[in-house]
Amino acid sequence: MISVMIADDHAIVRQGLKQILSETDDIKVTGEAETGFQAIKIARQQDFNVMLLDISLPDRNGIEILKQIKKDRPSLAVLMLSMHNEHEFAIRALKAGASGYLNKQSAPAQLVVAIRQVAAGDKYVSPVVAQELANIINSDTDKPLHATLSDREYQTLCFIAAGKTLSEISSEMFLSPKTVSVYRARLLEKLKLTNNSEIIRYAIKNKLVD
Repeated sequence: MISVMIADDHAIVRQGLKQILSETDDIKVTGEAETGFQAIKIARQQDFNVMLLDISLPDRNGIEILKQIKKDRPSLAVLMLSMHNEHEFAIRALKAGASGYLNKQSAPAQLVVAIRQVAAGDKYVSPVVAQELANIINSDTDKPLHATLSDREYQTLCFIAAGKTLSEISSEMFLSPKTVSVYRARLLEKLKLTNNSEIIRYAIKNKLVD
């Protein structure tokens, strides 16, 4: 039996995932968390095979939560769940130690396959993300400039591209406005841009926002 812990801040999402998995004979949900703090705490205290981790929890960035969990339990299989198809999120998650990356809009059967695959020690990405990754590998062009950004800088880029203000971003990232401004300055320099309008255009051009 594959034991699964779900970390997602939306109760309706957790309930939906549990309903899907209840229809299998070999997967059982044994724990839930709605914040990053809870996810880390439960991972330290309870024994289970797979964690389903939302990449956008309210109290901490999903990648940072993932890194902490993998530090505490290196062998735990963590399957990242996201509303984003973008390969950039998948690459960062896999580099941080995730066993797989799945879009929340994927078919229920895909979720079941993904859990079984990562529980067996393999990696899993959805077909859409796999195709995007293959395109990158087969491309003759250099890596895009945003690939040089740190996770925090990339997160700041995405928030700016989504139209959020400095105060909103600092609240979302649990950082001071001054610190967010530092990340903004760094990403502007790395991307050779000068203002937020150019950041938004860059994000749209490179399909970093929906």
